[in-house]
Amino acid sequence: MATPGPAAGGPLRWEQRPDPEPGPDEILVSVRVCGVCRTDLHLAEGDLPPLRPGVVPGHEAVGEVIGLGEGCRRFRVGDRVGVAWLRSTCGRCRFCLRGQENLCLTSEFTGWHHDGGYAELLTVPENYAYFLPEVFSDEEAAPLLCAGIIGYRALERAALPPGGRLGIYGFGGSAHLAAQVALYRSAEVYVMTRSAAARRLAAELGAVFVGDTDAVPPKPLDAAILFAPVGTLVPPALRALDRGGTLAIAGIHLSDIPPLHYETDLFQERQLRSVTANTRRDGEEFLALAADIPLRPTTVPYPLEAADQALMDLAADRITGAAVLHMMT
Repeated sequence: MATPGPAAGGPLRWEQRPDPEPGPDEILVSVRVCGVCRTDLHLAEGDLPPLRPGVVPGHEAVGEVIGLGEGCRRFRVGDRVGVAWLRSTCGRCRFCLRGQENLCLTSEFTGWHHDGGYAELLTVPENYAYFLPEVFSDEEAAPLLCAGIIGYRALERAALPPGGRLGIYGFGGSAHLAAQVALYRSAEVYVMTRSAAARRLAAELGAVFVGDTDAVPPKPLDAAILFAPVGTLVPPALRALDRGGTLAIAGIHLSDIPPLHYETDLFQERQLRSVTANTRRDGEEFLALAADIPLRPTTVPYPLEAADQALMDLAADRITGAAVLHMMT
């Protein structure tokens, strides 16, 4: 299994550990593939401080149930499941009780509080694992579990009106899935990203405008999503909005935002919103929608032993779509 370490010379180190055992209401999963999320990169590079020393990253894991803890009823041995970022919530705090479990005061996360999917085995509470649509292969399903779900929540937070104009800043694993949902809903999609390969993918998927990160969309936007973790993009993204438009910031980490000017950046009821994790309902809704469309995840496979390289390629914008680690055989 791989655990985070200094980014210089490769951010991960390899360890052999005893096999985990499922506790009450937990399942034991034999991991087949695990997506590589930018949150894993933030963890490995120190932007996101690890909450447990030597934690195993990875929260887009697809695998097979091979063990059941006491009290498990939802899954059977042999079922294919997805393990995502949200691992547990209290169910009792004011946020959980009003359906906002993504804001739970004591929530815990896969690959941050608990060992994740850059390993052969992992455990997860069965109520936080997902059944996966059969239309997707293991490799296709992996990025849906965070990139897809968070992109979907960001799209909802951006309040895009039916048939509206959506701006997307950064076009990686999450953005290329959210764009497909928006296009399915008859939106016009405008993409601004620094990667030439990502710009080609955006055009192939149906974006009506594709430009570099500093490009100005040719029409005012009804909504926008910032996927790139670059705070300096917030002011121009706000200025690209039409009256009443909303900018949603999708990432868990963002560099500092320059000073905003009320008249040019926020007046006329422009809104700026953050996105924090997701609810299980978001995940269930998104996976059902993804199967109905169906989405076309663009993936780049790596063997697990090349997890270091996948993270470094992600940091250098050498990945178009989403990287997916395959377990060693």
